[in-house]
Amino acid sequence: MPYEPPPELAALSLADVAALVAARKLPPVDQWSPQDTGDSHMRIAADGRWYHEGGEITRPAMVRAFSSLLMRDDAGQHWLVTPSQRLSIVVDDAAFIAVDCTRQDGALLFRLNTDDLLIAGPDHPLQAEGDPDTPALYIAVRHGTRARLNRSTYAQLAEIALEDGELTVSSQGTTFSLIPE
Repeated sequence: MPYEPPPELAALSLADVAALVAARKLPPVDQWSPQDTGDSHMRIAADGRWYHEGGEITRPAMVRAFSSLLMRDDAGQHWLVTPSQRLSIVVDDAAFIAVDCTRQDGALLFRLNTDDLLIAGPDHPLQAEGDPDTPALYIAVRHGTRARLNRSTYAQLAEIALEDGELTVSSQGTTFSLIPE
């Protein structure tokens, strides 16, 4: 069965996004404790492209499948986890890239480069890093991983903040600063 990406983010309501998020069945990687560990020979570049042994993985369905197996441990190491193996993966910056953002019914909705959808809030907080002159914004994804907002998504979020006259944004009752501390 071929993969069909969700509709454009701006065309979805908050309820639509919540339903699509709930419908995605992700592997329970946080419940698996495989004894076999190794190296995947994979890397996720800062621009979100995936590589295996130096060659780019160009099939979106493959990237989406691998991304569903990702987790990041407390030391910051990323892993591809299956019931039988845990393989390290090099991540240059963040495992995902947030490529679109919109505000619906008091919530900020994000689409990632893997077509995952997120609703910012307590479960998916935004975090500003860097310094005020060169900030970087991230959103928590799952299992310790996060997505960096690309330039256009950062600009979308800044426009939302400026509409409210603040350098903060709110989603699901949680307020996030867009300026690093």
